[in-house]
Amino acid sequence: MPKLKTNSGSKKRFTLTGTGKIRRKHAYKSHILTKKTKKQKRNLTHIGLVDRADAKRVKALLAI
Repeated sequence: MPKLKTNSGSKKRFTLTGTGKIRRKHAYKSHILTKKTKKQKRNLTHIGLVDRADAKRVKALLAI
């Protein structure tokens, strides 16, 4: 059976933690920042984790 290709978009968006969980960035932090409050932008800065329900799908994209 051939190897699975890693999805290039996913490769740029997700990283693995040491325990095998998947880290992600928050959406809505790239542009149109002038109308967002400081608090909103600050809270979007924190790194989040992919939910357990979605982890299997993301791991398939990353070919893990």
